[in-house]
Amino acid sequence: MEFQASGSRRQFLSSVAMTAGAAILLRPRLDRAADITDPRVADIVAKTIGIDTHNHIDVPLTAAEMPGPNIDLASEMKRSGLSAICMTFATDYQPGDAYDRFLRGLASMDRQLERNGMKRSLTPDDIRKAQKNGQPTVIQAIEGGHFLEGHLERVEEAYGRGLRHFGLLHDSDASVPLGDVYTNPPRYGGLTPFGAAILKECNRLGILIDLAHANMQTTEAALAVTTRPVIISHTGLDTLLGSNPSMARMMRSRLISKEQAKKVANAGGLVGVWTHLADTALDYARNVRALIDVIGVDHVCIGTDTKLTQPNSRPNGPGSGGPGPSGPPPGGSGPGQQHPRVGERTNQAWQDETVGFYYVIVDAMLKTGFTPDEIGKIGGGNFLRVFDKVTSHQA
Repeated sequence: MEFQASGSRRQFLSSVAMTAGAAILLRPRLDRAADITDPRVADIVAKTIGIDTHNHIDVPLTAAEMPGPNIDLASEMKRSGLSAICMTFATDYQPGDAYDRFLRGLASMDRQLERNGMKRSLTPDDIRKAQKNGQPTVIQAIEGGHFLEGHLERVEEAYGRGLRHFGLLHDSDASVPLGDVYTNPPRYGGLTPFGAAILKECNRLGILIDLAHANMQTTEAALAVTTRPVIISHTGLDTLLGSNPSMARMMRSRLISKEQAKKVANAGGLVGVWTHLADTALDYARNVRALIDVIGVDHVCIGTDTKLTQPNSRPNGPGSGGPGPSGPPPGGSGPGQQHPRVGERTNQAWQDETVGFYYVIVDAMLKTGFTPDEIGKIGGGNFLRVFDKVTSHQA
């Protein structure tokens, strides 16, 4: 089935990456990972399944960039303490054939997973088995349906390649739009007919729908269509703006209201808390607690929007610092800096971190009053529950 395009547009936020980097570098030296002394931290990390529901891994997307540098994904994951990441990439930061970039991105990830001795997890049981065996694993994700180009059948093709986490929207509109992006002026009245068809196909196949980047109207329409829980993998409450006014102004449109969070939770879904706008790990834990106070502990997860591995430095690509209309927020997969900023890499989420991300987060949660059971739910248990409800539903 093919849908005709109703127009396309590319609109990016300018100067976000530079401002974010400057803000992070000016942070005081608080919450140092070296201060972790609580013996419960390592025990909780070992016993729980930590999952980052939105993590960018930069890989080549064009023939000229192939095969690209090798990345040490397995080592970075083991250092982080995470059991799994939703490994994502986006295809809307370069001109040309998004479908071709999508296929090359998957091929690049195939290569990196093979050389790291890793596999994609297709079900929650795959994740649990990998964690039991001490093997890091990934859930394949895509951010934005640009590769579809009006072709519904490409969803099943992507499913066959291991896609299990589908971010409907990203910063720019797809050539055949799926819905209104929250940083762009509304144009489509929320979810488009093609977007609705994609949601139904994801429900049929067993692919988790991610409504990150969707405005309220798109979210409401999507929840009316889907028969499975959804996730907003990376965001924060629009009442929690951090301590940097400039950064807050630029990031404000990427945050969601309490009302939007409640709608997703009431439908059985999850909202992931990102590390942006949290100056320290303790601030991050407080942001998590604030969201729990709104939607409950069973509906919150981790979604950093960071990069576990070294960003690429290809021309006009992720991490390049090259020319382009603008860049995404820190951690995204659009043009960024030649060298990673503090806060861009998962294991360097805050200044002076010396141990892995999940260890730091568990420590911060304990210090702010979270119980081990709550940490287990937020760390990955909630995601596994929702992922199970989605992937076990087969037509």
